[in-house]
Amino acid sequence: MKAALLVATLVAGLLTPIGPPASAAAEPSGTPSWTPPLSTRGRYIVDAAGRRFKLKAGNWHGASGTWTGSGDPEADANQHAGENSGRVPLGLDRVPLPALVAEFAATGINSVRLPFSNEMVHDQRPVADAAVAANPELTGLTPLQVYDAVVAALTGAGLAVILNNHTNTTRWCCGVDGNERWNASQSDEAWQSDWLFMVRRYRDNARVVGADLYNEVRRSVWDDPNWGSGDGHDWFAAAQGLGDRILAEANPDLLIVVEGINWTGIPVDGFAHGRPTLEPVRTLSPALVRSGKLVLSAHFYDYTGPHHSGATGVGETSDPRYRDLSRDELFATLEQQAFFVADEAARHYTAPLWVSEFGIGRFGTDAKGRAWFANFVDFLVAHDTDFAYWPLTGWQDNGTGNGWALLSWDRAGHLLGIDDGGDWRAADWHRLVAAPGRTGVVDPVPRWSMLSPDHGDFVQSLRMRARPDWDPGARKAACPDGQRLAGLARDGNRGLCTDAGPAPSWPAGAAPVVVTDERFVTADWAGGYTKLQCPDGSFLVGYAVRGAAVSSALCAPAPLPGSGGRTVWFDRGDNRPAGASGGDFASGHYKGQCGDGEYAAGIAFTRRVGSNGAPAALYCRPL
Repeated sequence: MKAALLVATLVAGLLTPIGPPASAAAEPSGTPSWTPPLSTRGRYIVDAAGRRFKLKAGNWHGASGTWTGSGDPEADANQHAGENSGRVPLGLDRVPLPALVAEFAATGINSVRLPFSNEMVHDQRPVADAAVAANPELTGLTPLQVYDAVVAALTGAGLAVILNNHTNTTRWCCGVDGNERWNASQSDEAWQSDWLFMVRRYRDNARVVGADLYNEVRRSVWDDPNWGSGDGHDWFAAAQGLGDRILAEANPDLLIVVEGINWTGIPVDGFAHGRPTLEPVRTLSPALVRSGKLVLSAHFYDYTGPHHSGATGVGETSDPRYRDLSRDELFATLEQQAFFVADEAARHYTAPLWVSEFGIGRFGTDAKGRAWFANFVDFLVAHDTDFAYWPLTGWQDNGTGNGWALLSWDRAGHLLGIDDGGDWRAADWHRLVAAPGRTGVVDPVPRWSMLSPDHGDFVQSLRMRARPDWDPGARKAACPDGQRLAGLARDGNRGLCTDAGPAPSWPAGAAPVVVTDERFVTADWAGGYTKLQCPDGSFLVGYAVRGAAVSSALCAPAPLPGSGGRTVWFDRGDNRPAGASGGDFASGHYKGQCGDGEYAAGIAFTRRVGSNGAPAALYCRPL
């Protein structure tokens, strides 16, 4: 009743696709207790009280799919057969919305990944009557207004919702179809604008908890996406930039979900090809302007592989698919490609891992596919991993249809569920959703962030974004607010930040100090080198470079006086403490790092003939 009332209220208040929808209703009795907003602590997602909130999710697809607009029931059924649903979430033609949501919750999930297309956001045409036949109150609404009603129904039932930009244009994913990249069929500006619009639209609904920035970034006909090259196909830069804008301009409470690269190269033997997934994160990790908001994501299906796109046909690669790997080979591959990010040890890339798509069909699956599914569930259970099954909903008629779905309805609205009809997946599914795992309050852990001003400014401090050009013409890097610099690389301009121990304590209105000379140097801790030292009682929180040469140091007030210190040289090799936290933040380059009981207070470099002015030493003081 509450879900139905909420939908009716929302529909009545949303006659145009512009303006915020109504807030979610109070949590119904009997739903699991969790308090938004969500954030992260190390490898775990936690609620506002610091309690573990494991994403046990399903994908409710359809809003990024096409529709004929004919209103003909037979044509609509044909669209279902093609996995399209009228630009609305699948099933609204066959089942009332409250009943759909109730069945979702009954599967044991607590959250829903809800795809949309950019085209859906702007579509002013009313949805076909046939697409919402079981929900007449949605007749005449635009696709976005139907999406609003779905969001409200899900969150009103206590479920968390993660918005997912699945495609640019409205069609089924994932071919060479103009939807390979976030900017394949639209500009970066349009993509960011649509996301800011969607985030602001649901900002008052606290159970809309995340923004999954783009689905399965992959190669188009002519070019590959990349991770960190600084060009127009750089997924790292695009995701980093949009995530920062969402948190700084639209909603500071959202989780930002960044999926790895799904495919590069040509999937034909003899050509370079593969699924990078999250492997590039080992050496280049995002660092958002608000710490504790990043979730990393990957997809796995039995018919794909570490070097197999999943396609079939003449000329396709003969590389093994995941289902062809032995159990041990599969587990090693999963760890290498994605699961390493959810490491209990503190690294610059440490984050919760959300396997936001995996699944398999109930009909006609071969023995290899079934073994893969059981092994994959074993791995998810053993690693206590957040997950989202693809898909929640499907259709079926006379025992045929989309056998991948957990829940399928025929044209009369009769349900074929995961526990009906001898579904072989049922035992594995129930084992997964009921698996024991970390619960309760998760203690705060130190955060580590990589700074990478490789191609331009990398200022992750919200305070410094208000002072954007503190060293004109230089590439500037600054730690997220609450963190301080702990390490620096000789070449490559990479830095390492942390909030371990005391944090910078900027009073309201206090200005940072930009140091360009030696006026604060208290001792000759790097003889013959130029030294940029922070004033006593300050942490080093950023730096600027021109080429490889140091240009300035950025300092913020610290809650302790400066006294003593030591020089950490890294001009001729790595110089980090044994077992140093944070991980290798500048792979392939010399680097230095202060100890766990120290903080960085200065940078030394030389401008002698033949030197490029790159950093050579850090001045580390005791905390």
